[in-house]
Amino acid sequence: MSQSNGPVPRPGILDIAAYVGGEHHGTIRLASNEGALGPSPRAMEAYAQAAATLHRYPDGASAALREAIARRFGLDAGRIVCGAGSDEIISLLIRAYAGPGDEVLYSQYGFLMYPIGARSVGATPVTAPETDLTADVESLLSRVTPRTKLVFLANPNNPTGTYLPTSEIERLHAGLPPHVLLVIDAAYAEYMNRNDYTAGAELVERFPNVVMTRTFSKIFALGSLRIGWAYCPAAVADVLNRVRGPFNVSTAAHVAGIAAVEDTEFLERSRQHNEQWREWFTRQVRGLGLTVHPSVTNFVLVDFQGQKPGKDDAEAARQFLKGRSILVRQMPSYGLPSCLRVTIGTEAEMRAVVDALKAFLEG
Repeated sequence: MSQSNGPVPRPGILDIAAYVGGEHHGTIRLASNEGALGPSPRAMEAYAQAAATLHRYPDGASAALREAIARRFGLDAGRIVCGAGSDEIISLLIRAYAGPGDEVLYSQYGFLMYPIGARSVGATPVTAPETDLTADVESLLSRVTPRTKLVFLANPNNPTGTYLPTSEIERLHAGLPPHVLLVIDAAYAEYMNRNDYTAGAELVERFPNVVMTRTFSKIFALGSLRIGWAYCPAAVADVLNRVRGPFNVSTAAHVAGIAAVEDTEFLERSRQHNEQWREWFTRQVRGLGLTVHPSVTNFVLVDFQGQKPGKDDAEAARQFLKGRSILVRQMPSYGLPSCLRVTIGTEAEMRAVVDALKAFLEG
């Protein structure tokens, strides 16, 4: 696009490949890792009741929401910062701590918003190769330079579904210089049931250069309301509160988020449903001869590499599924062109995907 007759953006902005979310025009929508059971009924009720106050500005401090999050997870509400999805929190962190000449480090198959955020402020995104689709601590540490300002680690990781245990997270942090901010993106933490996993809160409380980010878009199934939050050292929380918008979380999001985080019974039901149908779907698809990479999240990565000619094309499979009104996520933008990412949905949805994959492979 020519910029010769109008305002010219900063160098590097037009080099950014815009983020493209999962498709949403389909009957079975399994492209965006949304909660299979939908929102908590209590959250929906709270949202509806907020309609009468839509003419009022929201609480700019998100005080009640921060208190609810703090009670649920045993945290200090004063060190919680809320945002319009964890995407906004990630962008604010990069904007506050990096700029031209700086580097933002992340693992090879990390979330695409990390490099987008880096380039948007003139910083350089740097990737570290993974091992078996899993972040590699030695690889990350070997790419830290004096210019590194932030290290992002999605744990568990999207789109691979893998995670690093607590011991590896601690080793990664121990190898970083004090000026480098380690951001643990724990968007899928609520799906975890492993004893060797940490979302990172205790590291935030021990060190001044660790931040944990979380979201209400996954297991809490409030993606359209855009609620994210960070648990930070006090100094980092102060910085984020200086750069964020004054009313960045709506009243509807506040009340629905509070209700969702307090509905522990629905949360547990959602977790159990996900584990049951993730394992079922994995067994069924492996039974078709496809590779399904191990996952601890609410999605799996299905790999078509090694199939017979014509059936080793992930994009052809995606289009076949789309023809049956089943939407899953393509992976070329992540460097995984032979894979499709499939969100765990309802029982009926997962059975429909298995049937469609079988028809594709046999056709």
